[in-house]
Amino acid sequence: MPMSNYLRNKLIDHVNGKAAYTMPAAVYVAALTSASTVTTPGTEVSTTSTGYARQAITSAMSASSNGTSANTAAIVLGPATASWGTVTDWAIFDALTGGNMLWFGSLSASKTIGSADELKFAAGSLSQTLT
Repeated sequence: MPMSNYLRNKLIDHVNGKAAYTMPAAVYVAALTSASTVTTPGTEVSTTSTGYARQAITSAMSASSNGTSANTAAIVLGPATASWGTVTDWAIFDALTGGNMLWFGSLSASKTIGSADELKFAAGSLSQTLT
């Protein structure tokens, strides 16, 4: 899974003793309708009258082992109260709204979210790896 330039720079500076990186109090997964780049998040689903909000995942993610962390339980966004459109990507941020994008990636299959639908990441399907 790709890492944002923001996170890359923070980790490198921290490890090289240039500047301490303060751990986020919580991290959140966001649903996106377009792809992110290392510098810019994709288009996030609208929060206006849609029932959409980023979902806190801090407690769902495992402690890292061999350079990998993954969700140990299902992560669910929704249910939608109106159409979210076609969700193609996701990103992890360090804030419930706004904030800094840390990680990002594409869904294995796009999903059109209509009213009463939800976006679900099965246990083990959202992972972070450093190689």
